Amino acid sequence: MNVKDLIFELTDSTGIGNIRDAAKTAAKYFAGFCEMTYTDNRGFIAKIKGERDYTLALEAHIDQIGFTVTSVDENGFLTVAACGGIDLRALPARQVVIHGKKEVRGVFCSTPPHLSEKDVTFEKIGDMKIDSCLGKAAKDVISAGDYVTFTGKPFALSGDRVCSKSLDDRAGVAVLIEVANRFKNEKPPVNLAFCLSDMEEIGLRGAKTSAFALSPDEAVAVDVSFGDGPDIKPDKCGKTGRGAMIGISPVLSKQISDKLIKTAKDNGILYQTEIMGDSTGTDADVISVTKSGVKTGLVSIPLRNMHTDCETVSLSDVKSVCDLLYSYVKGGGVNG
Repeated sequence: MNVKDLIFELTDSTGIGNIRDAAKTAAKYFAGFCEMTYTDNRGFIAKIKGERDYTLALEAHIDQIGFTVTSVDENGFLTVAACGGIDLRALPARQVVIHGKKEVRGVFCSTPPHLSEKDVTFEKIGDMKIDSCLGKAAKDVISAGDYVTFTGKPFALSGDRVCSKSLDDRAGVAVLIEVANRFKNEKPPVNLAFCLSDMEEIGLRGAKTSAFALSPDEAVAVDVSFGDGPDIKPDKCGKTGRGAMIGISPVLSKQISDKLIKTAKDNGILYQTEIMGDSTGTDADVISVTKSGVKTGLVSIPLRNMHTDCETVSLSDVKSVCDLLYSYVKGGGVNG
């Protein structure tokens, strides 16, 4: 399987609110690898039966950041609310797709520097406008409650880097699909469940209900984390191109974190650790407190430009996470 092509296909699909194109794209792959697939009210689950009655769940979220239309004025300008954490600094002049009665291309308004007396900044998203370019006809096509997402095709950068609008967390979804693919012709030692949770970006909601329904014996969440950059402190990020980031946190299972590190060392897989003093800010937080508690680990992919339309990862890091989780499952999980 070509992971780059898979990531491009996943990030080119939309997954926000009731728009489930990304989940449908992922589902068609899992249907070819897994014995059972189904959708619950907060995500998608696929399963492969293993050699013993012990369930290890691998989880990634399928949704993306975006916006909800709150009003449409007579000139075709839209006001929106954020769906997830949005970096307001990156929005002026950004291209978007408005998912109304039909898809409409739009752009966040930007004041020319020639006409502003000082740098234009925004304290809240409600102060910004999107130009639908439809004028008075906008209200015939766009309504309050419609969703808006970034536009733009994924593309390759130098080396093995790729850039797209929704690598958070379609890169993690691609990892789960690749792991499922590797078990297509071999039986895992434990029952293997793949959970694509919805609504992570608006409060880790999907993982709560999906993990409750699945009730696994252990779980590993796969997400992205902060990649290095010129203005980011080294202790606050991972190194792009340096492999999988294995999470260490009080909310995570130390047994799983230790086993993931040992698995990486034993198999020569490039890895780095991510130390968090409290919660992780990922679905791992809510999975770990499902029912009477689930032993939970976290593996992340370093991501640059998080929560923008130009998120960037290294394909070698994605491969490291694939190799690590495949080897971890082959080893029977934390108790193998």
